[in-house]
Amino acid sequence: MSNFGFFHLRLVNAYDVAFREAKSAVNAATVLESAQQYKTIGEAVADCALVVGTTSLGPRGLEHTLRPLERAGPIIRKQLGSVPVALLFGSEKFGLSNDDLAWCHWLLRIGTREEHRSMNLGQAVAVALYEIARKPVVARIAERRRPAPSEDVERITALLIETLEQSGYVHSGSTPAKLRRLVRRLNLETHDAEVWLGIFRQIQWKLKSGGG
Repeated sequence: MSNFGFFHLRLVNAYDVAFREAKSAVNAATVLESAQQYKTIGEAVADCALVVGTTSLGPRGLEHTLRPLERAGPIIRKQLGSVPVALLFGSEKFGLSNDDLAWCHWLLRIGTREEHRSMNLGQAVAVALYEIARKPVVARIAERRRPAPSEDVERITALLIETLEQSGYVHSGSTPAKLRRLVRRLNLETHDAEVWLGIFRQIQWKLKSGGG
């Protein structure tokens, strides 16, 4: 991370013994010292307007847009000029679960040979960050067009789920994870997120008050 100019490390359910005993490379101790720990992915990415997961593909089907790293890098690089972005990596052994991936807007994959898809975690991070950092960050975009932070998107998701439950909507496929992916695919901007929050709050008020 320090090699390529990234310093904000966030850990979810880290193995504390190994984490506290970790030794960083020369001139990179600050990355570990300032690392933040969270119990859930939702808490870790709450302020992030773009969350990109990493996957080696494998046999499972994916519900997200999947981009190769060479195409994903410029997109992430552009967003970094204006909003917080999270790049989400799973454990080296198991990767990210489907529930983990539900917090992502889309996924990226580092191109490897089919016979050996999995990479060492540290090497995967280095390759991904190199691709993102190898060009300058673009100028900030206008405030009104900023993507909504994950925290606001999650509020919309929670209100949507609550509204569907109160209205009697029943659908076997409408799991929280699927609805979360659905909302994130909208790529809401900050202003639009505020409007949707207002809409759902008004609907909630009407449902709870029994108004017509």
